[in-house]
Amino acid sequence: MGFFSKEERSRKLLRGVKTVFFLITMLLSLLLFSAPILLVIADTLLPSALLSASLSPASVSLETLLAHFANYDFRYSLVDIPLISILRSVVIICVYSLCDGPRLSRGPYFPITMACSISSLSFVSLKALFVFSDPKMDRGGYVRAMEMSLFASSFLLAIAHIIVAYKISCRERRKLLVYKIDIEAVSACKNGFPRYQKIHQAQREK
Repeated sequence: MGFFSKEERSRKLLRGVKTVFFLITMLLSLLLFSAPILLVIADTLLPSALLSASLSPASVSLETLLAHFANYDFRYSLVDIPLISILRSVVIICVYSLCDGPRLSRGPYFPITMACSISSLSFVSLKALFVFSDPKMDRGGYVRAMEMSLFASSFLLAIAHIIVAYKISCRERRKLLVYKIDIEAVSACKNGFPRYQKIHQAQREK
């Protein structure tokens, strides 16, 4: 009885491990499938939240934002970083939604994502040189930390867009390759059985 109970426990444990592994695999697949949408949401909200945190709570209003736009200066203003992230996300998600499987593998999705991300990286990097090299822009520890987080988030999210687009492109390319192999296998089977071809042709003629 003790032997059977131990064997039953080991089976239950193995079944539990397999179930957990299956759930983790499904969760990772779901995250990869929905990664572009989740990344666009993060790219839209996170820089805007960090910009609001870098400003004083009393100054976060529509009038303040309009004043920032009216007095915009590339060397000092930070309101353009969330706008760059939002514009990048809108372009990427529009291209992603218009592309199907073949277009995701060899179509415009990956090149456009690369172009948007690299151009925004260049913009943010150039702006960071002006902002962090000017001693007049040093406005205290907390504000400085929020500004650095704003630049870092925009930089990292641009790189994440490239990685996700590359992963999706490779995944769709593998799907097309498997589909091509299946079609070639069916064609090879048909060519290997000429009698099957004659019967198939006779049926089509009828």
